[in-house]
Amino acid sequence: MSRPNNIVIEPHPLIDDPHQIWEDYCSDGRTFETIEKLKSPTSPIKPNYVRFVCISDTHEKLDQLLPRIPDGDVLIHCGDFTNFGETEQILKFNKELGTLPHKYKIVIAGNHEFGFEGNEDWVLRNSKFGGKGTDKGYLLLKNCIYLQDSSIYGIKIYGSPWHPKNGFSFYRKRGKEILTEWDQIPSDTDILLTHTPPLGHGDSVNGIHTGCAELLNTVEHRVKPKYHIFGHIHENPGISTNNQTIFINAASVDRYRFMRNAPIVFDYPLPEGISKDQFQF
Repeated sequence: MSRPNNIVIEPHPLIDDPHQIWEDYCSDGRTFETIEKLKSPTSPIKPNYVRFVCISDTHEKLDQLLPRIPDGDVLIHCGDFTNFGETEQILKFNKELGTLPHKYKIVIAGNHEFGFEGNEDWVLRNSKFGGKGTDKGYLLLKNCIYLQDSSIYGIKIYGSPWHPKNGFSFYRKRGKEILTEWDQIPSDTDILLTHTPPLGHGDSVNGIHTGCAELLNTVEHRVKPKYHIFGHIHENPGISTNNQTIFINAASVDRYRFMRNAPIVFDYPLPEGISKDQFQF
């Protein structure tokens, strides 16, 4: 599959009405299909495949999910593992991660990881969050690989925390401002991790689509990853596809922050000529 680097994504003019954008896209023939399940968590792992286990939005309740997390090679967490980024909760999360058997654990931040965003403009924060958070709190995460606008290789995985929900850390306005962040995603990314969903996939709240159009267009027209994993929208977990990328909303809690949803599992082929013993991030 060709993924040229010279494609330029432009902001959609209806930046403040994502639901209308999605309706227009559907009228123009955008492809969307739901998928019931990718892989049984108890099925054998083939020697030339890597098993990914995906969770997100555990909101200080990872301990409740631990017994339900199946074994695998790589655990993915797409952010909002705390409520306010407080030191005590980061340390708790880190300790709980350390109890899991997965060889690699990859974590990105979400909008609730206050203090993780360098040079954050606190004026843009909702006043009720005030001085919440831990400056560079990600440095306390010793039991995982923390990605923030960065990649790890072997299988090319890129993680990014940005989102269009104002008042929180990692906020960027819809349109050109957030597109600037998505422009940093390498075009050869195999597995993309974001906190926020793209428009139309796992982004529905009470029937209204709230995802990011610029992220969707970046994924569909430039990056074209095999998998795009995210969370943020607790109301719409699950799996979908456009017949090019598989989209996974891995949110673990529901809208009331009750731990409801099982991890989502998929297997990914190792790069040609690489054995599982040789594979490393």
